[in-house]
Amino acid sequence: MEPQSAHREGTSPVAGCPGSTIGRVPILDVRPSVHGGRRPAKAVEGETFEVTATVFGEGHEAIGADVVLRDPEGRPGPRTPMRELEPGTDRWGAEVTPTSVGHWTFLVEAWKDPVTTWRREAEIKIPARIDVALVLEEGADLYERAAAGVPEGPLRDTVRAAVEALRDESRPPVARLAAVSAPGVVEVLARFPLRVGVSWSGVLPLVVERERALFGSW
Repeated sequence: MEPQSAHREGTSPVAGCPGSTIGRVPILDVRPSVHGGRRPAKAVEGETFEVTATVFGEGHEAIGADVVLRDPEGRPGPRTPMRELEPGTDRWGAEVTPTSVGHWTFLVEAWKDPVTTWRREAEIKIPARIDVALVLEEGADLYERAAAGVPEGPLRDTVRAAVEALRDESRPPVARLAAVSAPGVVEVLARFPLRVGVSWSGVLPLVVERERALFGSW
């Protein structure tokens, strides 16, 4: 998935970060960055460093974010999930490790996480018996969409079983909710989240060399 897709969401440039955009989930102040991305940050082959960014959600909506490294051949590496470094600060971070010497790039992706948003609301409404049938059907629809994005096999089957549990009217509503909150289901969707309204930061340059002293250039 390429960064230009963000422009279809009516995004606008962020000053000081080449190619960056503000989408439905704004991403600001990505670091490490040297002179606003006009010069590359420097790292050491095989050693881990932290990428941080300010990522804003709206209201009570859950969001997620990843760091994507791209190697000197232009191949994107696995997405590295970010976490909020301190609750309520909107500052997110993740540790990444470049594996070879050369000119790399990196960016941050962020998105709305409707599955987590739904689960948080359902954990309030269902025990309180508020709109139970509607909430469970909304959840089943969301988890069905999420399952389509999980690779075929046991992992997708885990999410599909959660969909069936949400629609199983022979079970108490609280038990149906518990089925989708099980660790196995949560772990699968942490790896393969349902991402809505994806936004991208600008692409930032990174030079990876063998000399530890290069960290002094950040």
